[in-house]
Amino acid sequence: MTDRVHTTAEIDVWGTILFIDIASTKVDLAALEMGLAEVTTYVEMIDEVFSTYKSDSEVSRLRRGELKIEDASVVMQEVWRLCQIAKDLTDGSFDPWCVKGGYDPSGYVKGWAADRCVEILKRHGAENIQVNASGDLALAGGHQAGEPWSIGIRSPENKFEVLKVVKIQDGAIATSGTYEIGAHIKDPHTGLIAIGARSASVIGPDGGLCDALATALVVTGRDGAVLFGKPALADYKVWVIDRNEDTAWMIGDFPA
Repeated sequence: MTDRVHTTAEIDVWGTILFIDIASTKVDLAALEMGLAEVTTYVEMIDEVFSTYKSDSEVSRLRRGELKIEDASVVMQEVWRLCQIAKDLTDGSFDPWCVKGGYDPSGYVKGWAADRCVEILKRHGAENIQVNASGDLALAGGHQAGEPWSIGIRSPENKFEVLKVVKIQDGAIATSGTYEIGAHIKDPHTGLIAIGARSASVIGPDGGLCDALATALVVTGRDGAVLFGKPALADYKVWVIDRNEDTAWMIGDFPA
């Protein structure tokens, strides 16, 4: 095929709208739509496993002590393991076990699952892919050949104001902060509302880890800069809005 086929979709899941934008010069629209159907089935399964709002989900049963992690599904055990890695990398500033009600991996799962959606869409022939899970984005192939995706980072005070635009060909970006739901991230070290930063955006190769790192930076603020000296985080870039000042700081060559 030589013509570029393009389509979009919106999926109501995870308490938000999952927006998908895909295109291909290799397959037809029917193939892309098959990919979207598989993604829809997948994200609905993820919701059944990880939703803290569904009483019969695996995570709810774990939180109530009705299920042990060694008896949980493979997907639950994988996320549990990855959350432990993220907790270690952030020196405990991201800690899904230190929340009211027990284990809650919500601060990891969206970014992680968005990456899996990209993999599904690639298998169905999509070349240019954006999966936007309300602030957690997984991207592949650029907007079109040779042109990266342009992603705007909004003000935490004004959703209509874009403070920074970054360009990403492949990878993930996650943003955490106050935004529409207010100050909701707690500091695992104190149990109090996090006061490190108003907003934190992280770009990197792994969406789940970007999500966890952004959460950790809202907790730590500038003190969290030291985390990015770790070899495992060498490929991650950071843009943070300070809590009490109209200033921002960054780590790495943030693509613009």
